[in-house]
Amino acid sequence: MQGERRGLSVAALGAAQTLAWASSYYLPAMLAAPMARELGVSVPTVFAAFSVALVVSALLGPRAGAAIDRWGGRPVLMATNVLFALGLMGLGFAQGPIGLFASWIVIGIGMGSGLYEAAFASLVRLYGKEARGAITGITLIAGFASTVGWPLSAWMEAHIGWRGACLVWAALHLVLGLPLNALLARAPTTLPQPARADPMPREVVKSASVGRATWVLSFVFATTWFISTAMAAHLPRLLQAAGATLASAVFVGALIGPAQVGARLLEFGFLSKVHPLLSARLASALHPLGAAALALWGAPAAAVFGILHGAGNGILTIAKGTLPLVVFGPHGYGQRQGVLMVPARFAQALAPWLFGLALDHWGAGALVLSSAVGLLAFLALFLLPARAPVRG
Repeated sequence: MQGERRGLSVAALGAAQTLAWASSYYLPAMLAAPMARELGVSVPTVFAAFSVALVVSALLGPRAGAAIDRWGGRPVLMATNVLFALGLMGLGFAQGPIGLFASWIVIGIGMGSGLYEAAFASLVRLYGKEARGAITGITLIAGFASTVGWPLSAWMEAHIGWRGACLVWAALHLVLGLPLNALLARAPTTLPQPARADPMPREVVKSASVGRATWVLSFVFATTWFISTAMAAHLPRLLQAAGATLASAVFVGALIGPAQVGARLLEFGFLSKVHPLLSARLASALHPLGAAALALWGAPAAAVFGILHGAGNGILTIAKGTLPLVVFGPHGYGQRQGVLMVPARFAQALAPWLFGLALDHWGAGALVLSSAVGLLAFLALFLLPARAPVRG
């Protein structure tokens, strides 16, 4: 019965996360251009409003995590469905830049308390140090957020306009997202204790100071989010600069989602038997390896680059949930997770602009920037020693 309840919570939370990501993070890619035309602003202005939302989410993250530590994820995540609905309704009725920015600020509040970090904290609050499998489970489901969100937003924009699309997404949060998050189990008054010997002891904290571990993980998460967001914003243009055709670039972009999910299945299976830090080291090296292949062989290696980048990004998304758990333990996880992700959100907000400038100046050579950042993350992870978990 307990296993069935956990499975229901993971399935419901994964579906709710798919909706949350599709209607926030992946929304501008499809709706920014028509939104800008009707509101009389430039497309960069729409993305600037989106960046403001990311900054708001960064500032709110620690408070949202602390709330989850105290009350559990169920009430917090349910509240974010209301916030997302209000923000999306505001977008649907916006008449100019003031309404645009105000609506994205409300959506940013929802993002700061309703995306992966909050979901991970909710699972740790429920299952303690045994949450690794559940964290992987929701990323497997929500890994299809762009696969679902981009075509659905595009279809709605074509048939009912971008305003209608925003209003439909808002309604989905109330009629689908809210009931799904309500299915999440209520948090216990104390953190659960594993039945066997601790599968993920605090071996890293014993070997290095908490402060150093915090700085290292903050840096790693910021660099990997920078790469992920830069690729999400500029991948087709980047591949075309490397000599690929538009059709090839679109095809490679379509490979990234399946590569992410495939890598998460690998994490759920084989890599679940190894320390999360080893998985993260492997994953952080994949983007630079893919970039090296693209530099050596050009357009024919575009698919290799896309698959390696997607696989690395897929595993690193899980690492953002599991590494803080194995390093610091479950107590105070939500607030600590929020603090760790503050630099990452700022890096995410700046990534499209900074990598766009690099692409303008260097063309495909901009991959030197993202590869160097990825290599720094790979090296930084060696400042955290990994030992085999002690099993009973």
